[in-house]
Amino acid sequence: MATTPTTTTTPPSPTAPPAGEPAARTAWTLVLASLGAFLTSLDVVVVATALPTLRADLHASLAETEWTLNGYNLAFACLMLTGAALGDRFGRRRTYALGVALFTLASIACASSGSAAALIAARVVQGAGAAVVLPLTLTLISHAFPAEKRGAAIGVWGAVTGLGVALGPVLGGVVIQDISWQWIFWINVPVGLAVAVLAMVVLEESRGNRPQLDPAGVALVSAGLLALVWAPVRAPSVGWGSAEVVAALAAGAVLLAGFLGRQRSARFPMLPLGYFRMRGFSVANGTVFFMTFSLIGSLFMITQMFQLGLGYNPLQTGLRILVWTAMPMLVAPLAGALSERLGNRPFMVLGMLLQAAGLLWLALVADAGTGYGSVVGPLVVAGIGISMVFPTVANAVVGAVPAEDAAVAAGTNNTVREAGGVFGVAVLVAVFAANGGYGSVGSFMSGFRAAEIVAAAAAALGAAVALLAPGKREEDATRARRPEAAEATV
Repeated sequence: MATTPTTTTTPPSPTAPPAGEPAARTAWTLVLASLGAFLTSLDVVVVATALPTLRADLHASLAETEWTLNGYNLAFACLMLTGAALGDRFGRRRTYALGVALFTLASIACASSGSAAALIAARVVQGAGAAVVLPLTLTLISHAFPAEKRGAAIGVWGAVTGLGVALGPVLGGVVIQDISWQWIFWINVPVGLAVAVLAMVVLEESRGNRPQLDPAGVALVSAGLLALVWAPVRAPSVGWGSAEVVAALAAGAVLLAGFLGRQRSARFPMLPLGYFRMRGFSVANGTVFFMTFSLIGSLFMITQMFQLGLGYNPLQTGLRILVWTAMPMLVAPLAGALSERLGNRPFMVLGMLLQAAGLLWLALVADAGTGYGSVVGPLVVAGIGISMVFPTVANAVVGAVPAEDAAVAAGTNNTVREAGGVFGVAVLVAVFAANGGYGSVGSFMSGFRAAEIVAAAAAALGAAVALLAPGKREEDATRARRPEAAEATV
C-alpha cells in the first residue's frame, strides 16, 4: 500500500507553547537543550585521544579499545527513535531529565571502571542515555520557539554541538596529558546533574500525539539498526565480504522492512511513513547522511594524519585541528539566523560544496613533506561548510513536520546522521587500507589522500541531494499551513 500524507483540519496542537511564554523559560530551554547536545557530542570524540592510555592502563586488547568507541556509537545510533517515542509517551521534559541522569550515572560508571569489559558496558549505557537526550534537544527548542525564530535558536544549538566536537580532542589531550583518563568522564558529572535538575524545575512539560508505545516497532527498529550499524563497525576487522558482515546487512534489511510494514498498521506509529513523501524531510535526511559520512570519516583520518603524518602529540593535534572543528561556533549561529530570511536550501547546498572543496584541497596537498601551514586553508574551508549545514539541516527536518512530531523528526535525522558517520569511518578505512598503510609517512599519506578524495565525493553527493530541498517560498507555505496541518497517516 502506498503511504501518503492526508490533510484534515484540526485544532492547534495541544503541545504548542502558550502565547506570551516568559522569555526566561525560552532562554532556559535553549541553554539546557544545548548543554545536553554538548555532552552527547563531546563524548563521541573525547575518548578517541585516550585510546592508547586506556589500552595500557586497563591492559585492553586492540579490539576492546575499539569497542570503547563502538559500544557508545552503536547504542547512540540504534536507540534514538526509541528515545523520541519515550518522550512523546511519558513527557519530553521528564524523559529528557531522565536521559541526562542516565548519561551522568553511566559517566560515573565509566570513570570507575577497573577493566575494559566494565568500561565497554558503561559506554553502552552512556550511549543509550545520549540516544534519549539528543533528539529531545531539538524537540524542546521547537516547542519553545515560534517558527520564525526557530532557525536562530537551532543555530545556537548547532554552535554548542560543534563546540562539543571541537573541544573533544583538545580536552581529551589535556586530561590525558596532565590529569588522568578517568577525568574525561568525571567532567560530565557536575554538568549532567545540573542539567537534569534544572530541566525538571524550569522546563515546560509537553507530549507528542502518540499516547502509547509500540513495543513491536521498538524491537524491530532497534534490532534492525543494530544489525546495519554492526556491519560497518566489524567490516574493517573481518572484511566486507565476510559471512558476519553480509549476514548483518541482510538481517538489518529484513528487520527494517518488518519495521516499515509494522508502521503501516500500527495505531500509533513511531515513524509516520508519509513524512518521507515530504521533500523537505527526505532531502534533509539524505543530506545529513552524506555530511556525516564525509565529516566523521574525515575526522577519524585527519586526527591520525596530524599525529602520524605531521608528528604532533594528541594535545597539539587537538589545538591545531580547531581551525576546522571550531568553525561551527562562529558560523552556525549566523547561518541559522540568515536561513530564516533566505531559506535552508542555499546554506545546505553551499555548505556541502565547501566541505567537498576543502576535503579535496586537503587531499591534493597531503604528502610526506606537508607542513601545518599547507592544511590550514583546506580545513577552514571545510569547517565553514560543515557549520552552514549543521543548523539548517536540523531546521529543515523539524520544520517539515507538524510541531508535535519534532521529536520523531529529530530522532530520525540523528539516527541517519550517526549511521552516516559509522559507514563513513568504515568506508574510508577500507579505502585507506587499499591505497596505503602505517609502514611509513609516505605510505600513510598515500592512503590518506585516497580516503579524503572519497570523503570529498560523498560531500559533493550531499550537495546534489540538498539541491532538491524546498525553497524559501515553499518553506513559508508549509509554516502557514502548520496550525491546521495534518498528520501524515498510513
